[in-house]
Amino acid sequence: MTGPAGVGIGWRPEIAGFVAGLPGLRFVEVVAETVTPAGPLPDGLAELRARGVDVVPHGVRLSLGGAEPVDPARVTHLAGVAAALDAPLVSEHIAFVRAGGLEAGHLLPLPRSREAVAAVVANVRRTQAELPVQLALEPIAALFDWPDDELDEADFLTEILDATGALLLLDVANVHANARNRGDDPTALLDRLPLERIAYAHVAGGAEHGGFYHDTHTDPVPAAVLGLVRELCQRRRPPALLLERDGHYPPAAELRAELDALAVASGHPVVT
Repeated sequence: MTGPAGVGIGWRPEIAGFVAGLPGLRFVEVVAETVTPAGPLPDGLAELRARGVDVVPHGVRLSLGGAEPVDPARVTHLAGVAAALDAPLVSEHIAFVRAGGLEAGHLLPLPRSREAVAAVVANVRRTQAELPVQLALEPIAALFDWPDDELDEADFLTEILDATGALLLLDVANVHANARNRGDDPTALLDRLPLERIAYAHVAGGAEHGGFYHDTHTDPVPAAVLGLVRELCQRRRPPALLLERDGHYPPAAELRAELDALAVASGHPVVT
């Protein structure tokens, strides 16, 4: 399995200068829909590629969990972005974002049913047929479970991965959020997932609101999430971990401290 390595960070235009200044950086992730395959790369990404930093396109609009087949144009776009970036792999979510021609604008959770497994598998296979590299699938954070769930989260994910041969993008913050909101033990999920299939892991901050933990990507990474990173790495350290931040960007010193904390928790070299 080839893919990203070490500690990385989600590339966003607002922090492009900060990212460019990280001396030990080996990979970043970019939202695939912000890149035009036939056009020039966003300022900063071409420079990162020139210095050997891997760039992983991260899709948010394929709707792999939708009952409808994936939109061929969106698959073609994702494949084109992967080729333009010479990406080691691409990633997308196990979720749906549209139904009946309506766009939700959000990643929505699936019922963990056999029917949903079949829909995801069919859409993943359609996508894989066009992609030039491997696909990693990310389970999302959800504030609720559907009442007709037939499978628990570990079995649902494992069946999809086994049927498609896809890799796993494990979001540690999502594991924390889902366990916190359901009253579950997050390490129990880690013990049942095929950790050898992890291509890389996401780590992000969140906050408590209204009795729920929200995976905001705009708050500092809490100690509990870093603790879960250590638990994961004690079981099987992912080859790469990525810090996600999508707004309320803190001063550079605080971002460096978060990257350093992630390196310490995982045992990967610091990139700052």
